[in-house]
Amino acid sequence: MEVTIKGRPLSTVGDLPKVGEDIPHFKLFDKDNQRVKTRELFGKVTLFNVVPDINTPVCSTQTRKFNRAMEDYPEVNFITVSTNTVAEQRGWCAAAGLDHIHLMSDYEQSFGYALKLLIPDEAQLARSVIIMDENGKIVYEQVVKEQTNEPDYLAVLHALDQLKK
Repeated sequence: MEVTIKGRPLSTVGDLPKVGEDIPHFKLFDKDNQRVKTRELFGKVTLFNVVPDINTPVCSTQTRKFNRAMEDYPEVNFITVSTNTVAEQRGWCAAAGLDHIHLMSDYEQSFGYALKLLIPDEAQLARSVIIMDENGKIVYEQVVKEQTNEPDYLAVLHALDQLKK
């Protein structure tokens, strides 16, 4: 899949799995640097807010906007994923004054490879949003083609609202 950063084309390691497919197996690391495997997230709808670098303005804005919006969806797991280290993510949370946000690190790039969102030339993930249902099926995906742009928040929230019906 191709994305751009400031108009410069970059490729990910492949094409994102399609809506309706099972989410591939991956592992992430939580704020305590404990491994979290895919199956541990089953049982609840999960929104993956995927950002290239939590320490950049667009990624920070995206994470804060979704964090606020997710207050209206307490039944949904909300996880922000980046390749930043756990320590960098903890530092961002402390600086942002956010203690109840779930940032998970893909510093081993397992999530990025599994979902084909890794941009190897940048060692970062493509900005995207993925919603997984409680059974591990992908029910929504949005990849932001120009990485300096924010996602379409309303489309994501609409997709969550459709799951409630």
